[in-house]
Amino acid sequence: MPALIEATANEGFARATRRSLEAGLDLVEHYFDQGWTDGLPVVPPSSEKIAAMVEALGGDAQAIIARIPPRWGVLTCEVLAVNMVMAGCKPEYAPVVRAAMLALAAPAFNLNGVQATTHVASPLLIVNGPIARQIGMNGGCNVFGSGNRANATIGRALRLVMLNVGGGTPGDLDKSTLGHPGKYTYCVAENEAQSPFSPYHVEHGYNAEDSTVFVIAAEAPHSVTDHVSTDPEGILDAMCSAMSTIASNNAVLSGHCAVVLGLEHAETVAKRGWTRHDVRNYLWMHHGNCFNDLARGHRYGKVYNRNLPKWYKRDPDSRIPIVPSPDNIHLFVMGGEAGRFSAFIPGWGHMSTPVLRAIDRAAAGPKQACVDGTCVL
Repeated sequence: MPALIEATANEGFARATRRSLEAGLDLVEHYFDQGWTDGLPVVPPSSEKIAAMVEALGGDAQAIIARIPPRWGVLTCEVLAVNMVMAGCKPEYAPVVRAAMLALAAPAFNLNGVQATTHVASPLLIVNGPIARQIGMNGGCNVFGSGNRANATIGRALRLVMLNVGGGTPGDLDKSTLGHPGKYTYCVAENEAQSPFSPYHVEHGYNAEDSTVFVIAAEAPHSVTDHVSTDPEGILDAMCSAMSTIASNNAVLSGHCAVVLGLEHAETVAKRGWTRHDVRNYLWMHHGNCFNDLARGHRYGKVYNRNLPKWYKRDPDSRIPIVPSPDNIHLFVMGGEAGRFSAFIPGWGHMSTPVLRAIDRAAAGPKQACVDGTCVL
């Protein structure tokens, strides 16, 4: 770092340090002491930053957005603004964060259960539409990794709200046995610009110019590697292999899951004329586990999944899919240009239903099964 830049940076840091000392308070440490963080330092919210964020959220500081379980704290516009500032968000992220919180608060999502479960599940937020590009979200290289402010801080703002308003503190109301890194931040965008398919929200009836948020209670991504296959069947068989396991909640509790095709895999599939509909139907038809495996050969008694639909056979070799239909497989295209990698993301089971919601309430969207711009999938 050049000496002048280093001196300027150090001067700014010194000023902030002096102000904290003059007030007799180290704000960052104070927030740690108060338990207002996710384990990482937060941005101390100044009145100016809070005011700018409140304005971006609609201007009414006391407007109630939602109640956040399991403590059922009241999330006002001002409280959301404070948590967004603490997370490091810019005001232009406000429409995405607000829509995401409304989606998480939808009864069908069951945030109460997601917050309190012993499972590893964490809300995964996926953004579609022009707003993702406008605020600089990453849907490309290292999409689930570090390095993008919008992805990192939007997801972190949701987590801070779940902690500070919902009371989802690990070991207290959050009972997750292991958790996963997505419980810091789990927010991405679909790579619409390079995807050979129409975007996810368009598949579900929105216009391409609409912007949406999709939330699903999910495990961390499970890597699917295939450097050999040159046709859709081979690539999707690899995905079926990742989906066909008795170790995920989907295997025993059904529900929903997400599938992420990397760009190289998606291009290989699309070049053969396959559509999103084809992909989801192939995956549903060719994945699954034998009933005998799920039942552990009855060596522990009849302790198999009691949630299986009545029309599933219970013969030892009967195929048991992890989700009830192709519509429960949510397909996205993400990632960088190089690398034949995709990902399977198991859900939490039938206890939570994903929610797709328009970011702009005025945006045109599917009319059926939607209330106030929210679509339960």
